[in-house]
Amino acid sequence: MTTFYLIRHGEPDWDTYKPLHLKGNGRDLVPLTDKGVKQIVEASADFRLREAELILSSPYTRAMQTAAILSRKLDLALQVEYDLREWQPDLTFEYDTEERMRELRDDYNRCGGIYPAGETRLWESRDRLLERLEGVLERYSQHSKVIVVGHGTLFGTLVGRTDIEQGEIVEYESPDGAR
Repeated sequence: MTTFYLIRHGEPDWDTYKPLHLKGNGRDLVPLTDKGVKQIVEASADFRLREAELILSSPYTRAMQTAAILSRKLDLALQVEYDLREWQPDLTFEYDTEERMRELRDDYNRCGGIYPAGETRLWESRDRLLERLEGVLERYSQHSKVIVVGHGTLFGTLVGRTDIEQGEIVEYESPDGAR
């Protein structure tokens, strides 16, 4: 059995990208705020993380910065996994405002991440998200304890929560490395 310590990234500095008017994933290049760094330094002191064998990270800047802090504090190797990226609110990568992203997230939540019968949506479905996330976890199921740094909707969909705080650690045990 593998224990995965799912850690949501620290508080991101969303004000960094706003003057640039970036679209889609360009918005995901923001670093952590000072508060976000502090959240992760505090999380790194959690006794459970001392037994971890390695750290996996989403490729987004806020997650990689989080993982780098943990790697330094815990002296663990860090592996970036593309499929740990956050849930995709717009598969065309055209959304360009927080309001639009919230609309898409609200629609995803209303639908439970499942496209209504006979319809498609711009957002990534729950099944597609879980397929890529579980694929990553399966690849590391030979380990005993693994830290996984990622995002709120990504991890929340896996564990059935919508309230994972920035810097929070959620234990997820998988007997075969998959859900």
